[in-house]
Amino acid sequence: MYWWENNFLKVKRNTLLLGGQPAAMLAEKHGTPLFVYSREQIQANFRMLTKILRENTSLDTYICYAMKANSHPRILKTLKAEGARIDTVSPGEVALARNAGFPASKIMFTGTSLSVEDFQKIFCHSGVIINIDAEEQLELMQEARENWFPQKIFRVSLRINPGIGKGFCSKATTAGVAAPDGTPIKFGIEKDRTLAVLAKASEMGFNPVGLHMHLGSGWTGGDYSAVALAVDKMVEAAREVQDHGLRLEFLDFGGGFGPKYSKEQEVFPVQEYIRYINEKITQSKLKLKSLFLEPGKYLVGDAGVLLFRVEYLKKNYGNLFACVNAGTFNSAPRPAVYANAYHQIVHSSRVKSEDIQEITIAGNLCETGDIFGKKILLPVPQRGDILAFLNAGAYCRSMASQYNTRDIPKEIFI
Repeated sequence: MYWWENNFLKVKRNTLLLGGQPAAMLAEKHGTPLFVYSREQIQANFRMLTKILRENTSLDTYICYAMKANSHPRILKTLKAEGARIDTVSPGEVALARNAGFPASKIMFTGTSLSVEDFQKIFCHSGVIINIDAEEQLELMQEARENWFPQKIFRVSLRINPGIGKGFCSKATTAGVAAPDGTPIKFGIEKDRTLAVLAKASEMGFNPVGLHMHLGSGWTGGDYSAVALAVDKMVEAAREVQDHGLRLEFLDFGGGFGPKYSKEQEVFPVQEYIRYINEKITQSKLKLKSLFLEPGKYLVGDAGVLLFRVEYLKKNYGNLFACVNAGTFNSAPRPAVYANAYHQIVHSSRVKSEDIQEITIAGNLCETGDIFGKKILLPVPQRGDILAFLNAGAYCRSMASQYNTRDIPKEIFI
């Protein structure tokens, strides 16, 4: 069994099956490039996380799917049917979630660099919890309310920046003072301003109900100690708020953990993490009703595959390229945008072969960074062979563009 096999991905007779169907057959039937998503794998991931939460927490727990990972309507409806809530980051996402059937009361909105018009659009959906990312947003929120929704009370939470960030690369680090490459972090409110900003929100007529944080995306096992320290800081902030007479309903610990992207990757210990959160909340005697999490990759990352066709092999100064009929920027931008974003690539009709060479999988865009996999060991493909780019369920289609005026791939749901 290969390390990447799951309910969705199976190998039989050296052939890659997606939901029991040969990947090459799906490619022939629907054309390439092609995203294939698995309803069964998404359900399995959601149910596993639900089980972990149920067995390791004493609070009511809510899984808010980070829909920026993949907003395919059938994914949204699948997760809604499983009991998920939704995490949104733009007015457009809120509208899409509402169209998918999510009631406003089950939507969390966390935006950055927002306008008065953005808040007007969000306030139209009565019941959405607005997560305040900056103290300066309060003035814009007040203006939007006075102009269009006078006397109406909105439930809000506060996104704190605990001074600690963790992501698989600098661009995916969303808390702390600066990312590892020195980029200043724009997200959240300094932890020491938590009480003051919540009090200000309350004085302005908003109803503070929670605290939120999000450290970054792509945690591995080695990140656990830093993540646990951030939990400590979140609970400390909540305790200070409670001691000053402001009652919080929930703490929202965001997302960050995801699927295994490579054989060598040490998976983040989700169960241990949830247990630690519960212990800290219990020890601090916080009077909370619930705990929120906002996973994206964890739920849909390994439930998606991108299939593309090899057009020809090319040799250039000792390098061997498999040139395929897809481009990273218009299908799966992660390896082009993020330096450390690795995806396993599988030959769909010869998963294993003795004829293995070091091959670079090159896309069809006029861009040197348009590479799906650099010098990977792979059975040598021929013209017309189908390759499978795994873990393509999250931050692939949702980040895609029409760069070079190339079409975005089709999507099917099986």
